[in-house]
Amino acid sequence: MSLEGKLISEINIKSDGDVFHEIFRHRPHHISNMCDKIQNVDIHEGEWGTIGSVISWYFTHDGKEKVSKNIIEAIDEEKKLVKFKVTGGDILEEYKACSFTVHVETKDENNLVTWIAEYEKKNENMPDPHTYMELLLNMSKDIETHHLN
Repeated sequence: MSLEGKLISEINIKSDGDVFHEIFRHRPHHISNMCDKIQNVDIHEGEWGTIGSVISWYFTHDGKEKVSKNIIEAIDEEKKLVKFKVTGGDILEEYKACSFTVHVETKDENNLVTWIAEYEKKNENMPDPHTYMELLLNMSKDIETHHLN
């Protein structure tokens, strides 16, 4: 049994896909105003929206306050993609390695947000990170609702 895995989830949003991408690239620190599960997002090194920047996410997961320190590993403006590699915090207590990628496809009024979780479990008894994926999808819905109101 492999300890490495990948989860992919998609959600259609009615809000502007370009704005959605711009939030994750340049303004993740505004997400706490849009989603009650995200308490704060801080930058430690670099600048918002640049590869190599180090940011921390403070969030509620499974009823517990958690933190995840991430480095922005990749940005692709054409594909509207941002990849966050987890470098510290609570997630790495559960997984040996983990990264999250958000990708937005825009076509007319249809905007498809794809979340990809790539991970390596510390042992085979560790569950796949489905609850983290659920958190990301709910955060996406909250951002959509915020921009539709």
